[in-house]
Amino acid sequence: MTKLTPLHGKRILLIIGGGIAAYKTLELIRRLADKGVRVRAIMTKAAHEFVTPLSVSSLTGEKVYTDLFDLTDEAEMGHIQLSRDADLLLVAPATADLMARMVAGMANDLATTALLATDKPVMVAPAMNVRMWEHKSTQRNIAQLTQDGVGFIGPDDGDMACGEFGPGRLSETPDIIAALENHFNTSTGPLAGRHILVTSGPTHEPIDPVRYLANRSSGKQGHAIAGSLASLGAQVTLVAGPTAQPNPSGVTVVPVETARQMLAACQTALPADGVICAAAVADWRVAQDAEQKMKKGPDGVPALALTENPDILATISQLPQGQRPALVVGFAAETEKVIEHATAKLARKKCDWLVANDVSPESGVMGGDMNTVHVLSATGRDDWPQLSKTEVADRLARKVADYFTS
Repeated sequence: MTKLTPLHGKRILLIIGGGIAAYKTLELIRRLADKGVRVRAIMTKAAHEFVTPLSVSSLTGEKVYTDLFDLTDEAEMGHIQLSRDADLLLVAPATADLMARMVAGMANDLATTALLATDKPVMVAPAMNVRMWEHKSTQRNIAQLTQDGVGFIGPDDGDMACGEFGPGRLSETPDIIAALENHFNTSTGPLAGRHILVTSGPTHEPIDPVRYLANRSSGKQGHAIAGSLASLGAQVTLVAGPTAQPNPSGVTVVPVETARQMLAACQTALPADGVICAAAVADWRVAQDAEQKMKKGPDGVPALALTENPDILATISQLPQGQRPALVVGFAAETEKVIEHATAKLARKKCDWLVANDVSPESGVMGGDMNTVHVLSATGRDDWPQLSKTEVADRLARKVADYFTS
């Protein structure tokens, strides 16, 4: 007997935006059909430049909807009914323009009208040029959509059609399907309805255009935590420093480089029910980074004047009542006197929990797959055995879920 997937029998309204990645939706429709999903599609006017309604219709077995003012469609379906006769609305590819119009609450075409009129969950799979993705206005829109309850799938890092490289590629079809399955698996999970903010990876603090200060954090633990929280139904925003780790499914990823950018992204992502600061943020940065590459000179090694970076964990932990998340969790990566230093840090930062671990070179934790942590709080200390970073993430996510359900 064939085991049915969480998607079997689901109805998805696919809104195809006007980006070059629109052609990938044809494969997505095929694979969703293989999972037993009934797909209806709305195409924006710009989407017609990349894929034809006939191609989409032949795969969905349904009429493709395009025109807000088609009276026949209004008589048969009605744009409001179309937006609600589905278990979920998926926007793929979600262009910068389409996300901006979603934030503004516009209803100037069938796609945005359906999105505004729906009472069903909405997920978006963004695709755009890396500079457009990283632009401050797009990042503001991402944060607002996240606060509005919209789920994000990707984007991925990779080569762009424009020749650039970075975040902005439409997630691959298996990843989109995995995120959809995760949604239907976890929509009633213990963290459903909770927004959790996670930081991960290192920060890079520029010295000049080609050099920077950093640390050896791989981002494995923070990314694993974000994925585990999402698997329990949480709406997760992952603010990630430079890392080669793949984006966890069903998680909104905000890429940053420096500590100041990470703090700004965290502040934009608030409010949140919980915050887990797993990133290894550089404590210092160069007071004034050089505009050009620094050269060797007769005077030998140049002196670098350092200044302190913002303290993200302390800033969030000490927000005024009503703005502070209910649960704030920090990390303490130590090379000696792990418990002693972590206990002092817990009191100094004023967070609720502190996850301490030994990252001395002989531990193999930095960049490795295993971790041994101690979870400190005002009520005591919980010493965990050596576990994989995935197991640590799962255990911490369950502890967070217990906190909010107890």
